[in-house]
Amino acid sequence: MSSYISDPLLEKSSLYREFLAELREIERHKWFKSEQAGHDIGFETALVDWSLNHRAEWRRSRQAAKSQPAEVA
Repeated sequence: MSSYISDPLLEKSSLYREFLAELREIERHKWFKSEQAGHDIGFETALVDWSLNHRAEWRRSRQAAKSQPAEVA
């Protein structure tokens, strides 16, 4: 996703990284829903559907993963 902004300071921002992760999920959701529909559903439709049906659980799972201690190999 480096095509958005290539500012090294911004790329270190956890808020920006979360934004990019969420954007990737929405784009992935758009692909799945478009495949189901047999045509491109568009970003806005995918965004609304993902936000209403998946965002809360996605955020909870990300928060839970962040709070887990890192595994030592």
